[in-house]
Amino acid sequence: MLPLSTAVAGLRARPLDQRYGRVVAVRGSLIEVEGLSGAAQIGARVTVATAAGPIEAEVTGLDRGIAHCLPFRDPQGVAAGARADLAAEQLALRPSSAWLGRIIDGLGRPADQRGPLLLGAQTRAIRAAPPPASRRARIGARIETGVAALDLFAPLCIGQRLGLFAGSGVGKSTLLAMLARWAECDVAVIGLIGERGREVQEFVQDDLGADGLARSVVVVATSDEPALMRRQAAWTTLAVAEHFRDQGLRVLCLIDSVTRFAMAQREIGLASGEPPATKGYTPTVFAELPRLLERAGPGAEGSGAITGVFTVLVDGDDHNEPVADAVRGILDGHIVLSRRIAEQGRYPAVDVLRSLSRSLPQALRIEENELRLSARRELSIYGDMEDMIRLGAYKQGANPAVDRAAALTPRIEALLCQTKDARASAARGFAQLADILAT
Repeated sequence: MLPLSTAVAGLRARPLDQRYGRVVAVRGSLIEVEGLSGAAQIGARVTVATAAGPIEAEVTGLDRGIAHCLPFRDPQGVAAGARADLAAEQLALRPSSAWLGRIIDGLGRPADQRGPLLLGAQTRAIRAAPPPASRRARIGARIETGVAALDLFAPLCIGQRLGLFAGSGVGKSTLLAMLARWAECDVAVIGLIGERGREVQEFVQDDLGADGLARSVVVVATSDEPALMRRQAAWTTLAVAEHFRDQGLRVLCLIDSVTRFAMAQREIGLASGEPPATKGYTPTVFAELPRLLERAGPGAEGSGAITGVFTVLVDGDDHNEPVADAVRGILDGHIVLSRRIAEQGRYPAVDVLRSLSRSLPQALRIEENELRLSARRELSIYGDMEDMIRLGAYKQGANPAVDRAAALTPRIEALLCQTKDARASAARGFAQLADILAT
């Protein structure tokens, strides 16, 4: 039996009253609950009773005494009149260093069949504000990623946020895994948002590998899960990254993909009655994107930093579609993966002419930046004349600059080509680039 003092303390810790309502309607995935007026707030948790067990939900809208709730799993089994209890506390996490090497879901629960998670002492809100702009440190020194195309042409710095823009099947997940294994950081936090279920184990076991997983926390919400869980997984990814940042560590935060986070927010907004705006995306989508992405970056002076790489799945290879355009304006640079380059067999399929890092030119030494600009110039000249050269419309000797570019471009492209198991060295890459340009 429990000691009397323990029982008294437990009773005192419980709320004096328990607010609950009743389900009055279920419309698709939206559960409407009556009886929570004056108590339910946006973001509050609700537990709906069903014959198969309770379902956790979140209040996403309020309308004349009706609370609009979206569940964290399939609402199958919810009946009219079912009891809906309002939770006393907001959803929160208690991350710890013991989470390294683990796979969790959007609610911070284990998803790898390896037993319960060891919880930390500090409770952290899943949805949090970024550090105040006036207290944030500046972007730090360059970090070596092990990917030649990035280290040579679009360097990544501590606390910087890059967008990885690509269509489906161009190799963005493989590139993310290369960054997770090789980039200079203390901890990697990886969010797989809306991924295909079968690809999760392939990513963890084949692409990430045992060494990459050992220093990583992987947050997973597959494409079949409700929109609320997919959105929650993105927030959880940043919350875990913030935990390690506040310990003074250099954190690499990878999210694949921001587009699926936006799609989840669109589903939530439409279910709550928001009007569709740009290409069907609701206004809250474009409000939530900066709130999510701004959480990455340098921390306050004296703390660590979150270096972010966020993939954007461009619809129909249209890099000007609404989500891509909005994300590009928020982040500190963009990496473009080209389907044309992938079809030519060069991986990673980074289009260096369309990619940009806003840490340049400060991220590179003067001589390195001169090599980068010279190589870009040769690639640009060849790109302008590539179609004519392939069609045979250009005759060699007509323009010395084009002749030089045509000779050097294949060698530069070969330098940028690497397999997912071959780590590149930035110093060796610049040395090879200097040799190529010296000919």
